[in-house]
Amino acid sequence: MACGTLTIMPVRVRRFGGAVSGWAMVLAPLVGVALGVTAALWLLLAGALGLSPALASALAVGLLAVLTRGLHLDGLADLADGLGSARPAPGALEIMRRSDIGPFGVVTLVLTVLVQVLALTELVAASPAAGVAGVVTATGTGRLAITWACTPRVPAARPDGLGGSVAGSVGYPAAAVATAGMLLVALGGTAHGAALALGCVLAVVVGLAVAGLVLWHAVRRLGGVTGDVLGALSEAAGASALVAVAIAV
Repeated sequence: MACGTLTIMPVRVRRFGGAVSGWAMVLAPLVGVALGVTAALWLLLAGALGLSPALASALAVGLLAVLTRGLHLDGLADLADGLGSARPAPGALEIMRRSDIGPFGVVTLVLTVLVQVLALTELVAASPAAGVAGVVTATGTGRLAITWACTPRVPAARPDGLGGSVAGSVGYPAAAVATAGMLLVALGGTAHGAALALGCVLAVVVGLAVAGLVLWHAVRRLGGVTGDVLGALSEAAGASALVAVAIAV
């Protein structure tokens, strides 16, 4: 369920909901790390081929969008449109259900992708190890934000959809273990030096903090989470973590 929900991987989900949903959301950071490793391998290949850091980074961000079907980016755009409409929760949720993207969504999407590409470019230009550590930390942190958004105190905005099936499915101990695991992954930045490792660890904290603010606002306006909210949290946390690592470098 974790792979089928968060990636383009064609797996058959035989069970959905209940304990399966909880475990899938706990494993979300692991799926994020796998996505990050795939993008990191591309960055290393691009470096060997002599591509510029900017082009390599842009293609890496594009690869991540392809590997996730663009669902997280779509969720980010939908949430921006819903919240930007200033309508009450039912109206905002209705806007988010539509297939089109409005001006708020377009601007938010463009700026977020631009920030991701520029921050990753800074890291790749610093060193291949920094690029690898940064992209893996960012993708893992983005999915860890989803894990925390599925803890008991966060309700679903509506009973149907992904939000309704995963809301409240992750216990706090499991979320804490997932966080500890992500922090251990972030320590992989020691390949570039202690400063980068510390930067990656702090980036996890920064990413979760930014996602927490977005989650608080979404729950306040919408009454809970939806699949779009979860996708938006992933992109917001990932972009913030990339910027944090870039600052550390």
